Amino acid sequence: MSSPVPQAPVTSLLSEARSKSAQVEHTNGNGAHVNRSIDTEPTFQHWIYDMVIWTFSVVFDLFFREIRPRGAYRIPRHGPIIFVAAPHANQFVDPIMLMRQIRNEAGRRISFLAAEKSMRLKFVGTMARSVSSIPVARTQDLATPGTGLIYISDKEKPLIIKDSLGHAEIENIASDVELTLRRSFKDEKAIERLLSGPSKFKTAPKVDQSQVYKKVFERLNDGGCIGIFPEGGSHDRPDLLPLKAGVAIMALGALDNNPECDIKIVPCGMNYFHPHKFRSRAVIEFGPPLSVPKELVKMYSEGNKRESIQQLLEMIHSALLAVTVTSPDYDTLMVIQAARRLYEPAHKKIPLSLVIEMNRRLVIGYTHYKDDPRIIHLRDAVANYNKQLRHLGILDHQVEYATLSISRIFGKLVYRLLKLFVLALGALPGAILFAPVFIATKKISKKKAAEALKASTVKIAARDVVATWKILVALGLAPTLYWFYALLATWATWKYDLVPQVRPVWLVTLAAMIVFPAITYAALRIGEIGMDIFKSLKPLVACLNPNNMSTIAKLRITREELSKEVTEMINSLGPDVFPEFDSHRLMQS
Repeated sequence: MSSPVPQAPVTSLLSEARSKSAQVEHTNGNGAHVNRSIDTEPTFQHWIYDMVIWTFSVVFDLFFREIRPRGAYRIPRHGPIIFVAAPHANQFVDPIMLMRQIRNEAGRRISFLAAEKSMRLKFVGTMARSVSSIPVARTQDLATPGTGLIYISDKEKPLIIKDSLGHAEIENIASDVELTLRRSFKDEKAIERLLSGPSKFKTAPKVDQSQVYKKVFERLNDGGCIGIFPEGGSHDRPDLLPLKAGVAIMALGALDNNPECDIKIVPCGMNYFHPHKFRSRAVIEFGPPLSVPKELVKMYSEGNKRESIQQLLEMIHSALLAVTVTSPDYDTLMVIQAARRLYEPAHKKIPLSLVIEMNRRLVIGYTHYKDDPRIIHLRDAVANYNKQLRHLGILDHQVEYATLSISRIFGKLVYRLLKLFVLALGALPGAILFAPVFIATKKISKKKAAEALKASTVKIAARDVVATWKILVALGLAPTLYWFYALLATWATWKYDLVPQVRPVWLVTLAAMIVFPAITYAALRIGEIGMDIFKSLKPLVACLNPNNMSTIAKLRITREELSKEVTEMINSLGPDVFPEFDSHRLMQS
């Protein structure tokens, strides 16, 4: 569920929305004004909302191993709120995940902006409407192939771009065969393509978003909550995409019309560990609510909209950076995570939320000192350490096996193999029952990822759609599959007289619908333990290989040296970036 950003005149809509919406305040018995929020009132629509969120909560608890909120106490319990979330790394999963956390932690309900294209999908659209989502038409979804080819007439002013390499707004149309774009393009691939010859192109109409703004302003004036992913569509990049202007227009426009509205903007960090993988982890972090400065509202109302919008977007971007872990590229992120593991106290379990905070601070520190020769040397050393781990097929925490004797390693290997065998027997029935769902989700999610990658200009591998389609396919296929199993069991029971005639055969169907999912759930829990054991076998086998023993032993020494170097570097440079560093130092007990 992506959050496209509408662009439309809003002045006339503000007055209309304010006049039609209920007042944000009402009086109590003493005549005092009391804030209320439309999203917290008991209504049938809100009951439907809660049922949908509860249903998906059950599914998410199966798909994800752990979901943790952080900073939820910061969410205002009443009054209008715009929740801005990033990075948008898990297409339709992100909004439901955020709705669930906010409903559980603060009792608030959100109306998310959703792409109109997505809401045309039968199941997705039904679910989106049931949670009061607001459809938004996106320009890119309305683009159609243009007739003919385009080329640049002046190679010193590259103002035209290939359709799949970017988009642009038209400044003016000189004739039927000539136009000028508002800005030059910077993308090297696009410029190279244009300079090499004519290119195909697409055109899209200007979209009227007046109804979108009307619904948003009504919701905010009623003291409700709006949710938006200001990056636009979902993506799988390690850094944030440029924020769209719509979120700033909504906040400034609503406050321009109703200064007493007191809108709060709450930044939400969607932090995943392998978001596309089954049984992964997530931390949803909420930052301090932002109040829109009055001078920006005044600037906006006086006509200087571009500057006020830009300044508010910069505030929102800074707030999002404080609750997310971003990196200029994937390799840097891998080095940062390795450095965190090297800095962590040995044999100490770090809470998931603290892992996110450590990653964030390390990224900030690295960005600050990335040109320092010491940091460059340390980055290369950590990257080389990661490379050696991948070559041996082991994980960082498994390097410690090199300290064990051969007899102890062999004993651990035999014990874990026996344990894995027993667990495999326990998980086998459920695995067989659920196998069709596993196979279907994997194939369909790969297909959808390939389609999304082909249609996108920002995705790297389109991993942002994988979890969504795994969950959607499982939601549709699993109930059908278990009904089939239940009916098959009922038929077999009736045909072979497996149940006494005094008992109705429908009880078999009921029992099967309870037993079969229970078997699968048990297999999930058992299989999760078994998979952890299975992953630990490879380093044990590697340690028994004479060719690898010396390599792993050297790697352990390398790790100790790197850990010491990373710790000294962080403790030395940390206070310069974070004045309160000492109070957060994990190395202190």
